[in-house]
Amino acid sequence: MSLSNSPLTTIIPVTDTQRSQKFYEDLLGLSYRGRAADGNLLFALDGTGTLALLSDPEAKASVHTAASFEVNDISGVITELSGRGVVFEDYDLPDLKTTEHVCVLGSEKAAWFRDPDGNILCLHENLG
Repeated sequence: MSLSNSPLTTIIPVTDTQRSQKFYEDLLGLSYRGRAADGNLLFALDGTGTLALLSDPEAKASVHTAASFEVNDISGVITELSGRGVVFEDYDLPDLKTTEHVCVLGSEKAAWFRDPDGNILCLHENLG
């Protein structure tokens, strides 16, 4: 048995599904597929991947990256999402420093932002 060919669903808990649906659909541009039988909001991702938002009135913000979207032009995507109202994080830490919201991490560039519940989301662009 191998899971390498299995479709993956990333599940992110949110406190307000209406607010989160608007953010993920309107600001991030994800394609809303409707509600699953369990009530989760479902968004289509490239290939067979799915993003599910789990309604949890007591959800706490992630303290690490909950999901990362691979993009081909990180600066262009930052500009587009910023224009829609997405606010990107900036860091100035010993091992993590952003310039114009972007950090170079070895063979990739990355940028982070938060959803309305404070969950940390990432854009990354492979350089190799």
